[in-house]
Amino acid sequence: MEIISNKEFGGERPLFASHNLGLENVTIHAGESAIKESSNITAINCRFEGKYPFWHVDKFVIRHCLFTEGARAALWYSKDVEMTDTLVEAPKMFREMDGISLQNVQIPNALETLWHCKNVKLRNVLLNNADYLFMHSENIDIENYTQRGNYSFQYCKNVEIRNAMIDSKDAFWGTENVTVYDSTINGEYLGWHSVNLKLVRCRIGGTQALCYAKNLVLEDCTFEQDADLCFEYSDVHATIKGHITSIKNPTSGSIVADSVGEIIIDENIKQPANCKIIVK
Repeated sequence: MEIISNKEFGGERPLFASHNLGLENVTIHAGESAIKESSNITAINCRFEGKYPFWHVDKFVIRHCLFTEGARAALWYSKDVEMTDTLVEAPKMFREMDGISLQNVQIPNALETLWHCKNVKLRNVLLNNADYLFMHSENIDIENYTQRGNYSFQYCKNVEIRNAMIDSKDAFWGTENVTVYDSTINGEYLGWHSVNLKLVRCRIGGTQALCYAKNLVLEDCTFEQDADLCFEYSDVHATIKGHITSIKNPTSGSIVADSVGEIIIDENIKQPANCKIIVK
């Protein structure tokens, strides 16, 4: 592998179509497509300031690096990236990618990040300003995760999340096969139109949670006071610890709770309208 160290590059495509290349203490200044159409790249202690540096790249490792705000849309249409101990200040990262591993990564401006990606693994990752995160992505494995930003995980498939704090309006909208363990989820309209959403030992906040869901499962979950009008038009099987403010028009299944403030069953309930609500 060729090693380039302590160098600076700028302009258009300075390292275009590079293969088997190691970068150490390298700065990529303003410009575009610095390392486009490349493979087997390692970047350690590097700084990326220009746009689109890693497009159409196959197999690359990024460690202890910085992507400044100017490096927007830095990783698209690529395969097999391993990123560790890195700060990403740029928005719109990771699009149309297969094979993403992030560990000890912070993305403070995660707007429109991780779209149409598959086979994603996150460990100890923090994302802020993460509106429209994880759109249409699949095969996602997440643990020890903090996220603030609305409309996350929409239309995702095959997701497993553990030990997370997710602050997101409209999270998990239209998802399929999602399981979340031991996590806190705050935000309005959680899990609407989802299929096979399972929440285990989770804490849930926000109005009108978990409506229009099919095969919704909750095990030993707790609800914040603002989580009202829950389960409307859902097929649900839930065990709830503690109190839930209100339940409205669940379609089928069963809900077991320690206490319920209000149960609303009106003329708008959908058939088969046979959900059992059991208050201990």
